[in-house]
Amino acid sequence: MAIIERPSAPATVPAIPSASLGALKRPVTTQHGWRSWLFTVDHKKLGIMYGATALFFFVVGGLEAVLIRLQLALPDGRVLNADLYNQMFTMHATTMVFLFVMPMVSAFANYFIPLQVGARDVAFPRINAFGFWAFLFGGIFLNLAWFLGGAADGGWFMYAPNSGPVFSPSHGVDFWALGLQITGIASLTGAVNLIVTVLNMRAPGMSLMKMPVFTWMATVVQFLLLFAMPVITVALFLLMFQRNFGATFFDVAAGADPLLWQHLFWIFGHPEVYILILPSFGIISEVLPVFSRKPLFGYPFVVFSGAAIGFVGWGVWAHHMFASGLGPVSVAVFSVATMAIAVPTGVKVVNWTMTLWGGKLQFTVAMKFAIALIVLFTVGGLSGVTHAVAPSDTQQTDTYYIVAHFHYVLFGGAIFGIFSGMYYWWPKMFGKLLSERIGNWNFWLMAIGMNLTFGPMHILGLQGQPRRMYIWTEARAGEGFFNLAFWNLVASIGSIILAVGVLFFFINVLVTARRGAQAPLDPWDARSLEWMTSNPPKEHNFDSIPTVGHLDEFFHRKYAEDHQSGEIRKVQGAEEILAEMERNKDAHIHMPSPSYWPIVLALGLPVIAFGLIYSIPVAIVGGLIVVLGCFGWAIEPSTARDEDVDPPAAPSTEVVRHG
Repeated sequence: MAIIERPSAPATVPAIPSASLGALKRPVTTQHGWRSWLFTVDHKKLGIMYGATALFFFVVGGLEAVLIRLQLALPDGRVLNADLYNQMFTMHATTMVFLFVMPMVSAFANYFIPLQVGARDVAFPRINAFGFWAFLFGGIFLNLAWFLGGAADGGWFMYAPNSGPVFSPSHGVDFWALGLQITGIASLTGAVNLIVTVLNMRAPGMSLMKMPVFTWMATVVQFLLLFAMPVITVALFLLMFQRNFGATFFDVAAGADPLLWQHLFWIFGHPEVYILILPSFGIISEVLPVFSRKPLFGYPFVVFSGAAIGFVGWGVWAHHMFASGLGPVSVAVFSVATMAIAVPTGVKVVNWTMTLWGGKLQFTVAMKFAIALIVLFTVGGLSGVTHAVAPSDTQQTDTYYIVAHFHYVLFGGAIFGIFSGMYYWWPKMFGKLLSERIGNWNFWLMAIGMNLTFGPMHILGLQGQPRRMYIWTEARAGEGFFNLAFWNLVASIGSIILAVGVLFFFINVLVTARRGAQAPLDPWDARSLEWMTSNPPKEHNFDSIPTVGHLDEFFHRKYAEDHQSGEIRKVQGAEEILAEMERNKDAHIHMPSPSYWPIVLALGLPVIAFGLIYSIPVAIVGGLIVVLGCFGWAIEPSTARDEDVDPPAAPSTEVVRHG
């Protein structure tokens, strides 16, 4: 990625007055309107596009969940038949994990990591754009199965032999396997991009231990993706070849072992849990100090415990397989590892609690979601520790106790953290404050609905109600407090309340877009570097790249300690800080040029996938599109042409686009 500097005006010319801030030179060919989004390589626009797409899939996955609960609300349910129920719970989990939480993490990471480390963009902007389009096309491809014979029906874990052509003869599993490979390519390219950004593009003075916790946790996640995605990719290739080309990787009759799939899937699947939850840990580690009016307690412990979670997470996958007959030695080893991983998680809970302790708490909606995450994730963590005890796990496996556990972890943890981040960073992204009044409805309905939905599942599971069963009968409902009919109905009512709570978020977004209050530069009196720019940030993020001297650099620029009294006093506001950056703005700012080649390259991937399912010549056409995309990308000019850039009429900051 070349950086070309153009000659600037002589130094003797007077400086541009402050009123000209933002009047930066752009090429005449800069796209506006929908083209500025379609061809963008700006990390902020791509972050918003990731987020909007993920929220759409969140609605899809939520509707699938409501249908599941309506089917199970009463005995002998007739909302879904057995086949459609299998497709529904498979696609619900797949959508929530791969098409909502993971891309929502990408949305925050793409938008805020460059801002938090003081960079103007990610290391590879066009690869960043390619990652988004690959994710979008992969998600669409995966869901097209609904309209082409039926969706995948083997569960999101797709255990063999149920995922084979004998038990899943439709093309649903093929769409699932190939769609996840396409979205996996997006995750892998995004991981490399963000790792290079963090390691190579930090602002001067920003050491690793001065990075915000969100950037730290997101970076740990990128390393997890870097090593986990190849594992699931191999598994998906084996599954695809078994279904479409007669391979026998998991065929017992051919001498293969179906447990191979389970090992491959869960070697990816358990790091995946931390891929989903660690960014939310990072988000609330930003939110809690701001609304507690004190620094994060034990910053190094929070950072290293997050890294420890990522490392130990590779050694616990087989606790998903205790009922498969691994043998006592393997079970003992993975039991101990599962108990061990609770230690760094507990460290984080202690740090968050001590951050709140003695603070001047402000119970904004973002703060409420953050505190709720601590409570709900702790509940899910405690139920998870019971799965480290192999005899207990054997009894709980394949019951609703497991469903309760991982929803407290992933919904109460990952999704509540995402909502905390939405309310916290919304003014930064869009320049408007989400309504706190509507937000409180959003929070309380989600919190009540979540506990009503998944809390009863602990009881249902301990009473032996199996998961993945599309129907239950009144004759086996039981009596008294442990009556399955009562708790299934409560859980289903809770799911409706939860859905209404989520609806209030979208109402809040619409109301804010139409008549929401404009956000001040620093609405929360924040601490980290992303707030040291305009709302929303300019295309180039910072007028001058800041030099970092402290953790929480923005806070330290606003506040100073009175050496006589020892009091912390505000010495300047965000406006003064931005004005100073404007006075010292860089003369040359190099920004990446828009490009349509990432779309072309990404479009070839689902065409190849269609061809592998239906017709090899179509796959060849898809391959040619990929080759064309690579060729066009390679020969695309690395800088804007001279005639495409307005000559500066007066000495000013000059923006030059590059590839």
